[in-house]
Amino acid sequence: MSIDDLTKSTGEWLRGDGPMSDVVVSSRIRLARNLAEHPFLSTADAGQRTEIYRCLSHAITSTSAGADDILVDLETADAIDRNLLVERHLISRQHAAGEGSRGVTISQSETRAVMINEEDHLRLQGLRSGLQLEVLWTEINEFDDALSKSLPFAFDRQLGYLTACPTNVGTGIRVSVMLHLPALRLTKEIERVARAAKDLHLAVRGTYGEGTEAVGDLYQVSNQTTLGKSEDAIINTFSETIIPNIVGYERTARETLAKHHESQLDDRIWRAYGVLSNARRISSGETQSLLSPIRMGIQMGRFKQFDLATLHELFLYTQPAHLQKMHGQTLDEEQRAVARADYIRKRLA
Repeated sequence: MSIDDLTKSTGEWLRGDGPMSDVVVSSRIRLARNLAEHPFLSTADAGQRTEIYRCLSHAITSTSAGADDILVDLETADAIDRNLLVERHLISRQHAAGEGSRGVTISQSETRAVMINEEDHLRLQGLRSGLQLEVLWTEINEFDDALSKSLPFAFDRQLGYLTACPTNVGTGIRVSVMLHLPALRLTKEIERVARAAKDLHLAVRGTYGEGTEAVGDLYQVSNQTTLGKSEDAIINTFSETIIPNIVGYERTARETLAKHHESQLDDRIWRAYGVLSNARRISSGETQSLLSPIRMGIQMGRFKQFDLATLHELFLYTQPAHLQKMHGQTLDEEQRAVARADYIRKRLA
């Protein structure tokens, strides 16, 4: 299995199924871990980073679960491949742009990715379509337990797992759910959701996490603290209260649009389809913005020109790295805009 093999499918997080998948695009659980016998990366020299990478990559691929994982050396990988992994939500933008010895292991199903030498020595990530946090926690916890049998993680009896960032100290867990909230934005209720999340000590971020905007009405909601709360308590709060409430708000907003603004709703959906079907050049951001109302239309049964699987293919393969990967060469911004429009027209024909 190689990076090229990843481009043959849309990946687990864009399957479009799972609980509440009309609003919940994907669920993610990430665990931060560091080796007890090595310095944090902020103070590690090049030789120590290399040794950490060697040790961890060997430990991961030596487990029964990780034996068939693809190992990508990000220090030697080219920029397009690194950015492709970002677009597939398998590594962070910081990891792609970093320096020195670092890498990632990816399961064949893309439900697990382990970043090595990102901010912490290890970032174990589980990813699934829809709201499946309990399933993810079982899987990622078992993998964490398997690694801990051969790796001495930095742990304090009082504080818990020790991490590079103080907000991750404790359980080291970060729960994140990606939501598609076009109706809340159209009804100007999205700010109310953001304020409520802040009051609950949650972070609301864009499509690719911290420091990014919500392109295509996609928002990530995640916990900000891990100290003093158990993993189960954090996950239960998300699964039983926080996410169902936001999903309920979005569904109500969609019903309001359909009942009181039907013509405007359908016009927005079909105008988006018209632009995508006829554009001769188009940016990645505009493409994702136009796909957003169409996705809502598909989920509401108001748009049947193509299905959710096709929409998710358009969402992923029109992004810069995927587009260049398909063409087998580096494309500048103007070339990408033309190639993107051509791909969309052919895909929708």
